[in-house]
Amino acid sequence: MSVTEHLYLDKQHPDLWKAISGLGLKVQEAAENAGIGRSLLELLNVRISQINGCAYCLDLHVRRASEAGESPQRLAVLPAWRETALFTEKERAALALVESITELPEQQARDHAEALARECLTAEEFSAVSWLAVTMNAFNRVSITSHHPVRRDRP
Repeated sequence: MSVTEHLYLDKQHPDLWKAISGLGLKVQEAAENAGIGRSLLELLNVRISQINGCAYCLDLHVRRASEAGESPQRLAVLPAWRETALFTEKERAALALVESITELPEQQARDHAEALARECLTAEEFSAVSWLAVTMNAFNRVSITSHHPVRRDRP
């Protein structure tokens, strides 16, 4: 393998990929058991992937969000969600929480995001959304490091 050839971490260590994928499925299950719908799950995955700049995960999760009923309008304005009235209080709290976990801002900003989330989310929802952010960040880093390609849609 040449130095310029990309090394896919998931292919190099498939057992590790299987383990993190299993964790991702458990997190999804926990979120669904907490009452977090598929549309919100995918919306959060998209926002985390936007922050991290993961093209592969954006391609995947925007498609999944659309399949779960998410509107093109809300997906389009997601980076500016604070500037619109298109998101519910619960969605806003979850978005603030995943952004805080992804960006790890100063303590005061993290405290504010967590307090907002605790006001709007149950303990089970808060935990599930937090785990979603942790695992999505891990998936983003695997895909970015591996240079997973985005395949063109077929016409």
